[in-house]
Amino acid sequence: MDNNILRYTLRVNRTLFQKFRYIADYDGRSANRDIEQYIKQRVKRFEEKHGEIEVDKN
Repeated sequence: MDNNILRYTLRVNRTLFQKFRYIADYDGRSANRDIEQYIKQRVKRFEEKHGEIEVDKN
């Protein structure tokens, strides 16, 4: 497995997540892929406003 991939457990309301999965499927994506896209957009908007976030690469 790619060492750059992090597994993360998300706790969320069941009904809300079922609706989210429906929308992701409608758009032809998995829920995981859709969440990843939201995270990328959020980080991009934050960095555009506040500058690049430095993280430990290890």
